[in-house]
Amino acid sequence: MWQGFPIRPDQASTIARGVDHLYYFLTAVDLFFTALIFLTIFYFAIKYRRRSAETKATQVEGNLPLEVIWTIIPLGICAVTFVWGSSLFIRNSRPPEASTEIFVVGKQWMWKLQHPEGPMEINELHVPVRRPIKLTMTSEDVIHNFYVPAFRVQKDVVPGMYTSIWFEATSTGRYHFFCNQYCGTNHAVMGGYVIVMSPDDYEQWLSGGIRGESMASAGAKLYEQLACITCHGTGKGPPFVNLFGSQVKLTDGSTVTADEAYIRESILYPSAKIVAGYQPIMPTYKGQVTEEQILQLLAYIKSLGSGGAGQPGKPTSYPPSLEGGGHGAGNQNVGGQQSPATVPVPRGPGESQK
Repeated sequence: MWQGFPIRPDQASTIARGVDHLYYFLTAVDLFFTALIFLTIFYFAIKYRRRSAETKATQVEGNLPLEVIWTIIPLGICAVTFVWGSSLFIRNSRPPEASTEIFVVGKQWMWKLQHPEGPMEINELHVPVRRPIKLTMTSEDVIHNFYVPAFRVQKDVVPGMYTSIWFEATSTGRYHFFCNQYCGTNHAVMGGYVIVMSPDDYEQWLSGGIRGESMASAGAKLYEQLACITCHGTGKGPPFVNLFGSQVKLTDGSTVTADEAYIRESILYPSAKIVAGYQPIMPTYKGQVTEEQILQLLAYIKSLGSGGAGQPGKPTSYPPSLEGGGHGAGNQNVGGQQSPATVPVPRGPGESQK
């Protein structure tokens, strides 16, 4: 119906129809009351026009029924809009448990998208149809915004923190995505395509493309190259097994959830929150690791189990990369501090190899 006159983008996700219905409702309410106000003004201008110089208008002090009506009706419309909009917002903010997580890093002026299985894409995202996808996003420089009109999803991508959105595509095809936040000279070209494929085609794409190592495997290598194993594998630092999602007790008596934001802060600003029972000996890795490398470390820590499996932070066994006490993995300084290592990371087209 709309192909010859496309007044709106395709509805290509499970949440698109609900967003559109709310939009249509708000548009209809706006049009109705705009027409009502203009017609009422036009009618009153004619009916109560001054017909002679001697005519004096009747002064009205108020009309209680009218005031009640024009209070209750807008209040009801606002209540409906609030309940409808908040229910959509809550639904769209909670990805299903079985979502596939893909990591996104925005920078001037490109998008770098990393699949958990290993492939990294620049300004393209391949996903299977009818599978929920969660995007965990951050920025290397300024605020960006990841916007897919056909899916009716968008979210600010902010340096120094993680944001996330999710979607489930309902039909195969190519769907444009944009940076929807002005981010500098080449903001207009910071876009790409989501390529939605059938499950079989997606698996074929995964197996036929150039596949790098998985995020967790890359994170395991970084764990050793950055000398994390020297402390976190010997008991000098908190263990990582079953850490993610657990409640961590701090030296000040408070607790914090070991989520993405907490782990990122601990890597870049290790003295911000000190775990109870441990000394503040960890050096900062700010300026030593990129956002992609932090995401790889996060994927590795997640692969070691969540806080819901067994006792949080108390592993019963260590994976191979945590065994052996970590001897020989990096230089240990006085007080247990390690010298951060600089590790190369794959770059996108046009990025400098620093």
